Amino acid sequence: VTTAVEGLRIVAPSTPVMPVVIGVILLIFMMQRVGTGRIGRCFGPFMLAWFLMLGVLGAVNLPACPEVLKAFNPWYAVKLLVSSPSWFMIMGAVFLCTTGAEALYSDLGHCGRRNITASWMFVKAMLILNYLGQGAWLLTHAREAAGGINPFYAVMPQWMTLAGVAMSTGAAIIASQALLSGSFTIFSEAVNLGFWPRLKIDYPSTEKGQLYVSSVNWCLLAGCLLTVVIFRDSSHIEAAYGLAVTIAMLTTTLLLAFWLRLRGVNMIVVGAFFTFFMTVEGIFFFANMSKFVHGGWFSLMIAAVVGSIMIVWRNSTRRRASFIEYRRMADSAATISAVKADREIPKYASNLVYLSRSGDPSLVESKLLYSIVNKQPKRADHYWFVHIDHVDSPDELSYSVSVAVPETIYVVTMHLGFRVAPRISVYLRQIVEDLVASGDLDLRSGYPSLRREGIPGDFRFIILHRIFSPTSICGATTALLMRLHDILRHIGVSDTSAYGLDTSVVTAETVPLIINTSSGRRIVREEC
Repeated sequence: VTTAVEGLRIVAPSTPVMPVVIGVILLIFMMQRVGTGRIGRCFGPFMLAWFLMLGVLGAVNLPACPEVLKAFNPWYAVKLLVSSPSWFMIMGAVFLCTTGAEALYSDLGHCGRRNITASWMFVKAMLILNYLGQGAWLLTHAREAAGGINPFYAVMPQWMTLAGVAMSTGAAIIASQALLSGSFTIFSEAVNLGFWPRLKIDYPSTEKGQLYVSSVNWCLLAGCLLTVVIFRDSSHIEAAYGLAVTIAMLTTTLLLAFWLRLRGVNMIVVGAFFTFFMTVEGIFFFANMSKFVHGGWFSLMIAAVVGSIMIVWRNSTRRRASFIEYRRMADSAATISAVKADREIPKYASNLVYLSRSGDPSLVESKLLYSIVNKQPKRADHYWFVHIDHVDSPDELSYSVSVAVPETIYVVTMHLGFRVAPRISVYLRQIVEDLVASGDLDLRSGYPSLRREGIPGDFRFIILHRIFSPTSICGATTALLMRLHDILRHIGVSDTSAYGLDTSVVTAETVPLIINTSSGRRIVREEC
């Protein structure tokens, strides 16, 4: 965006660039709530006109110096790098021409593979034509180029410069969408994979993969504004940007190599793939490392903060899960059935639903039993223990159900892909409909007056919040992780909001998480 707006200085040298850039950035982030689908319908025709303009401008300037077509011969690139003592700087500059390609992959879920594959052929052809046209202009206008004139705007007729700046700014706005839509997808998947606290995710359209995360949107806005204020112009920002993209590409290559091995691809093939791409990207990485002090540090600082949160959250969540106690469902079913049959206990709800952490239908968390029996006896017609299993398959949406006690206890496991919206209330209602249709559940209310009318029973959700207890006896590392977890959970939203539950039918209960990894001392009674 900054690079595009700086083109206004060609038309009016006194133009204040930073206020215009900040205004454009604010506009970009404010329009995210309407959804990628609506935005895409507006942007599609514009991008077609934009790339056509690039191709035509390049083709018009190409005849001025047809020798530029020799650029297709890689020998000239090799010769330049070998003969130039500053080849690292050249590689760092050339790399910026390749940035943007990596954004195609982050947009797969929003635009679709077929759309990107088809449009990329056209986009690449137009970009090559434009680069050739700029190269032809540079070769025929060496003196003007040495004066610092931007060749992108120089290939335009003078009467077209202002329109070119407007088109360039519009294209920059659309290109920025890749950052945002990709970030929404990444954080959504990080949440479902257990690497980030729960976030409120909205789905502004019915298209699969299109989502909006307000907290991520506004944090990115703050980060972008901070970046503009710190670096002020595009020449400084590109140092941070280039290094960030290089590291992203290296990481992608590394992860893809691991994935290929997991899929059983031959080690020689994986090794050849890994060596080739890591060599090419490694050269670009070392070339861009020279920009570390000029702005690259900013990208690494952001990555360190986000990465640290992910590591702490992942480890602390796993550590907390290891201290959760479970009991056999078979041993607990009799107690729950007795609570249901005890008419002295006021009925809490017709259907009582607990979100369970137990992935084994034969086990139930001790704290859930504590909530039903000890904290406040809760009598209900049906008890539901719902476990959310986030699987590696991105679009998986299935469930399994176990009837522990007919017409009393149901254990449900929902298998959700990491890109599936966790709309627990909707999915549970569909599961209940299946059980009613199969005869495994009588959903009619237990109250005689309502049952005669065929009115279904009500549902109430119970969500347990486990707070680390200061009375715990554990190591310093474990205690630190638990405290950091309690701090980081405030970044996210409550389970009620994250799972799309109606707040009017949800009760949140706080239970202590007491960790005791040592026997400790026991108080003794004195003899009188």
